[in-house]
Amino acid sequence: MKEFIEFISKHLVDNPDSVDVDEKTPDEKKIVLTLKVGAEDVGKVIGKQGKTAQAMRTLLTAIAAKEGKRAILEILD
Repeated sequence: MKEFIEFISKHLVDNPDSVDVDEKTPDEKKIVLTLKVGAEDVGKVIGKQGKTAQAMRTLLTAIAAKEGKRAILEILD
């Protein structure tokens, strides 16, 4: 899942080297992914009215559901 979010994010931003995804598993059924991008690229990852971020969360939820887990995507400013 981490690689999936990293792949999408790198293709959305102007500076793909600034993309960093951290994965934490607070418990066995939950995964928290934290996405960090450069300050100038935050808007590109979030999208208009948050639609790009919401689409990424929807896809991530579908992938996690296949594994019987719950995934949360946090985008840091």
